[in-house]
Amino acid sequence: MVEELHPIARLAKDTVEAFVRDGRIAHLQPTVPEMATRAGVFVSIHKRGRLRGCIGTFEPTRPNVAEEIVANAVSSASRDPRFAPITEDELRSLDYSVDVLTHPEPVQDEAELDPHRYGVIVESGWRRGLLLPDLEGVDSVEQQIEICRMKAGISADEPVRLYRFEVRRYK
Repeated sequence: MVEELHPIARLAKDTVEAFVRDGRIAHLQPTVPEMATRAGVFVSIHKRGRLRGCIGTFEPTRPNVAEEIVANAVSSASRDPRFAPITEDELRSLDYSVDVLTHPEPVQDEAELDPHRYGVIVESGWRRGLLLPDLEGVDSVEQQIEICRMKAGISADEPVRLYRFEVRRYK
C-alpha cells in the first residue's frame, strides 16, 4: 500500500521532481489553508532513511508557505552544501517532509527546552544555528545546543541566546 502524501509534502516532492527533471521551478497557488499563511519552513529530503538534503528558513521570507516550500525544496535538492545535487536517477528513492515553524520565542533557561517538542535556535552575534525537534538520535537539550553551536561556528565557551519553536511536520 502506498501512503498518500499530505498536500504540503506533495508540493515539495513535485517541486524537486520538476526542478531535477526539467530545471523549472513551479509557481503554484496554495491548495490547503496552511499554505496561505506565512511561516519559516524547512524541507527535508531522505534517501533510504538517510538525510539527502535539508534547507529552510527560520522566519518567513516569501509571501506564503507555498512559495517558501518551493524555494526551500529547490535549495534542499540542489544547494545543501553537505551533498551533491540530487539526480534524476535518485528521485524514486526519496522521501520528503516539510516542517512549518512557529515564530521563535526566547527562552531564559535550558529547562524550558525539550528536544522532542521544541526546535532550538542558538545565537551569538550574527551567527545562528537551528535544529529541528524530534530528530532521531537527538534525545537531550545538551545535544541540541551542541549541534546548533557546531552548525553556527559558536564555541562551547561563548555566551548565547536561546530560542525555541514548535513545528508542524507534514509527510
